[in-house]
Order: sequence, then C-alpha cells, then structure tokens
Amino acid sequence: MQGYVLITGATGGLGRAFAIECASRGWNLFLTDLSEQALLALSTGIQRMYGVTTRYCPCDLTDAEARKSLWQRITQLGLSFHGLINVAGLDHEGRFFERRIDDLQTILRVNIEATVEMTWRALQFREPGETFRIITVSSLAAFYPMPVKAVYAASKRFLLDWSLALRHELRDSDASVTVLCPAGMRTNKACIQAIAAQGFMGQITTLDVGVIAARTLDSALAGRAVYIPGIVNQIMRVLSSFFPTALVTEVIGNRWDKNTPYHGHTGGVRWTAAKS
Repeated sequence: MQGYVLITGATGGLGRAFAIECASRGWNLFLTDLSEQALLALSTGIQRMYGVTTRYCPCDLTDAEARKSLWQRITQLGLSFHGLINVAGLDHEGRFFERRIDDLQTILRVNIEATVEMTWRALQFREPGETFRIITVSSLAAFYPMPVKAVYAASKRFLLDWSLALRHELRDSDASVTVLCPAGMRTNKACIQAIAAQGFMGQITTLDVGVIAARTLDSALAGRAVYIPGIVNQIMRVLSSFFPTALVTEVIGNRWDKNTPYHGHTGGVRWTAAKS
C-alpha cells in the first residue's frame, strides 16, 4: 500500500499505540495532534524503528479553521488514505451544572463535530483500489446514560450510532467502519487516578492500550462492526441490557458519586483517549 493511515490524537496513549501497531504492519502514517514537538518525536521514532513513511501536521481539532488548514496541507502533499483512526477525544468527570459551558461545547466540538468532519474529508482522499477502513474510538460509556459524565457519554453514544449507520451506507463502496468501545485505559496520569478510584471494578475492566490497538486493527480487518475489549466488559454489556435503563443509570450514578476523585471539581476538560 502506498497510501497512508490517518490517526488523530496520535501522541496520546491510545493514539501512540495505534501508530506503533500500524507501523509494525508496514503501513505508512499521517499523524495529527496538538503538539508539533510530540508529533516530531513520535514520527521520527517510528520511522527509525519500522522503516515506514510517516508525515505529521499539528492541528487543534476544536478549531474549524485549523481543521481546514490541515486538509489544505494534505491536499498540497498529494496524499491518499486507506485508513482513518479517530482517536482524539475529550473527557471530563463532574456534575453537569458545575461545568463551564465552554468546556461542554469543546467536548462536543472534538468528540462529534471534528470526528464527523475528519471522516467526511478522509473519504474524499481514498487510495484508489484499496479497501478504506475507518476505526472510531467510542467508549463502553456509549451504552449507558452516565451521571457525572453525562455529556461525554452522550457524545460517545452519538459516535456509536453514527458509525453503525455510516457502516451501512458504505457497505457497497469497499469501505468498512469499526467502532472501538473500551472501558478504562491507562493513557495518562489523570486516567490512572480515575481508574484507581474505581477500586476492584476499575482494575478488572482496564486493559493494556497496546493489546487494545492490535485487537482493534484485527477486528477492523475482519470487518467487525463493534469491538469491546475484555471479556469482563463484554459480559457487563450483555448483562446490563437485561435491566431497565433507569436502574442502570442509578447504579452507575451511585458508583461515580462514591468513587470519582473529580466530584465537585470545576476545572477544565482534558484531552484523552476514550474511556468509560
């Protein structure tokens, strides 16, 4: 393949894992994230280790003009893609009325607006003659209304439903869509603290990001629609479907009220790979 796989949120824990896994399979990469310095370091390391071609361009996905400039750069370079991995996302924990409205709007801009636009534009740059595979990172939270993470969980539900609908639309065009719905992932210090705060349940639902990246790519190549990492998470998803939504919401809300270290915190949102 002469084309590239485009990865958003490439320098975060999950994005980096996807980049390394793709490179190990011999795929050329186009990486984007906020920090040019981090992108340069990742790109250089991957090229030295795996011998694939890597290109990068920093972009603030919350900014529509920045996204436009990114695609102008891609056009200038004459690139084409056989894959897109939508990793970039924003998360927060805290009661809805305690959040700043601009924080909530930023979550929606990244998780929904930017992901939709990046996917639409990437489809215009498909590598001729190759199957185009889209992976979008949603979350196990997409299956439940989640107090304390209400906007985040709802945005991930959008990504799940939208991806499944898009998969149907693209079924006759040699393109596929796979949705990754992970639980907790140890991608940064804040995520590690949040997982630890969940105690035993946090530990048994958390998997290594390298394993998740590899198995997600395998799922995409096999044409699967949804991948939920971890047998415990898969069982939880099935069992929860037998209970009323209101009851599940209450159980989740009580869990977060008791355990979350962010309860009552009014600080800003944070960039992160998706997690429960």
